[in-house]
Amino acid sequence: MTKIYMDNASGTPIHPKVVEAMMPFLKDGFGNPSNLHQFGRATNEALQAAREQVAHLINAKPKEIIFTSSGTEANNFALKGILAAHKKKGNHIITSEIEHFSVLNPLKSLEKSGYSVTCLPVDKYGVVNPDDVKKAITPTTTMVSIMYANGEIGTIEPVKEIGAITKEKGILFHTDAVAATGNIPVDVRGVPVDALSMSANQFSGPSGIGALYVREGVRILPSWRAGYRRGAAGQGTENIVGIVGMGKAAELAKAEMTQRMDKVQNLRNQLRDGIVKNMSHVYINGHPLNRLPGNLSLCIEYIEGESVLLFLDMQGIAISSGSACTSRSLKASHVITATGVDAALAQGAVLFSLGIDNSADDVNYILEKLPPTVERLRQMSPLYTKGK
Repeated sequence: MTKIYMDNASGTPIHPKVVEAMMPFLKDGFGNPSNLHQFGRATNEALQAAREQVAHLINAKPKEIIFTSSGTEANNFALKGILAAHKKKGNHIITSEIEHFSVLNPLKSLEKSGYSVTCLPVDKYGVVNPDDVKKAITPTTTMVSIMYANGEIGTIEPVKEIGAITKEKGILFHTDAVAATGNIPVDVRGVPVDALSMSANQFSGPSGIGALYVREGVRILPSWRAGYRRGAAGQGTENIVGIVGMGKAAELAKAEMTQRMDKVQNLRNQLRDGIVKNMSHVYINGHPLNRLPGNLSLCIEYIEGESVLLFLDMQGIAISSGSACTSRSLKASHVITATGVDAALAQGAVLFSLGIDNSADDVNYILEKLPPTVERLRQMSPLYTKGK
């Protein structure tokens, strides 16, 4: 049976060279890097090498990289840890309506403990207006958290302009760059951010490992006390196998960035053009140009995205009906509805997220299977009239 994976926004297949780099540490990487004996020294050297590789990917200093268990932990750690360290500065936070739940849910928790949160709207493309950020700043604003790019609709945000505003106002700026890092160039020296979250499984690394960049000089407090050291993975013994894998994936992503972007974007455009040509009542979500290279987010009228997902899965095609955190929910995506899409149309959202392992044959197979699948589903809708 044909198997095509186009759900890379949820997690990418691990690169063979990453697996190769990890394998020795599955067997011999048991030494605690905090210990001074030879086993500890060996894993500590691997940890520091990986930190350099990840730092190089985003043009950071190695000591500015803190390993975490995931992008979700990185977001939680950034928000709660940095805000806790700067509690005296103020209690106001600015974010956007289309942030990932790993940002929105911690902010809801912080609201219950006395923080005030301003959630900014986006335009029809999912873009945050930097002027709205500037207008929302108050004397008690401590942090702005706006994502680098949205993994669900693909839109890349004006983080450089937002960072210039926060720097001018002396406000901390965190960006959730999980969807962006490793897929498009990210430079923390060119974009004035104070904290940036990333995840290895978004750029052909293993799941269960992420990282948080914290600019040198920015204070951050752990969420619990358990022998925390700056630069450690969470609060305990480091996940050396995962860290080594993330380091190698970062090295490959940096070296192959242009080649990967060109390939994935060309395939994405072929898929987009074929769908638009052969199907009616299809609407593209996100910015038409300023978007992630592998992202094709669509709303298909008169059907439900979950039905398309399941029917395509039976034909060997894996896609998503939204973000990984909402695809099991029947509720319309908060990201897509925030762009002004009608709730009924938003129910027909599907996401094709292409990766470096996809091919032109994959695109052609989907273009063969998708139109009849959608037509079959539409025939079940009492609202659909063919040719309408």
